This record gives sequence, structure tokens and C-alpha cells, in this order.
Amino acid sequence: MTLSVILAEDDPDIQLVARLALERAGFIVRVVGNGLEALAAIRENPPDVVLLDWMMPELDGPETCRQLKSDPATAGIPVIFLTAKSQEAEIQRGLSLGAAGYVTKPFDALQLGQQVKDIVAAVHP
Repeated sequence: MTLSVILAEDDPDIQLVARLALERAGFIVRVVGNGLEALAAIRENPPDVVLLDWMMPELDGPETCRQLKSDPATAGIPVIFLTAKSQEAEIQRGLSLGAAGYVTKPFDALQLGQQVKDIVAAVHP
């Protein structure tokens, strides 16, 4: 089964590396540059999983996650933070907002696709 993913990331270099890594792993990837664009894209065509950067312009990752989880139409979509915020308190905050997983930057491009698949499989066995 091919999974679709929305990648919300404002850094063009990370967008490129993550998109290529996810496509290589078989994902269909849509890239957006901030949380507002992510919410619009998710409501227009819900993906199987959402990858969110923490720090983005317009609407940051935690608030984007909160809004997704508070909306019954999007609450079931797994959210994974893909971020440089790697302190335990930040990870716990992300998970407490309803995120299914947390991948820290710098990430291993060769492992990213499998990490995302493993997190999605844990949420939807």
C-alpha cells in the first residue's frame, strides 16, 4: 500500500532531502512551507500521515498539530514531528499534543521512510 504524506517544512534544503527520502521509500509526498498551508492541504485532500517541522512561519508545528487533533475530520491522521527540537521536554510536549512520533534533525535520509512507516504501523496496526 502506498502512503501519502504531507511534509510541512520551511527550509528548502530539508524539504528536498526529506521529499526524496520519502519518495524513495514509496511515499506520495506533498510539500508545504508552513502550518497554515498544511492545514489547507490536509483539509483539501487528507493524507495518510503528516510530518511537521516545529518552527515554521505563519503557524508553528505544535499549533498545527493541536488544530489537527481537535478537528474530528483530521484527528485520526498520524502526525510526526520532524524537528531539531530534541530536548526531552519538547519531545514530551509534541507527544502530549497527540503526535504519533518524533524524528529529530539531522535525520538519516536512508532511514526516514522506514521510521515513518514504523510509526504509522504502530498507530494503525
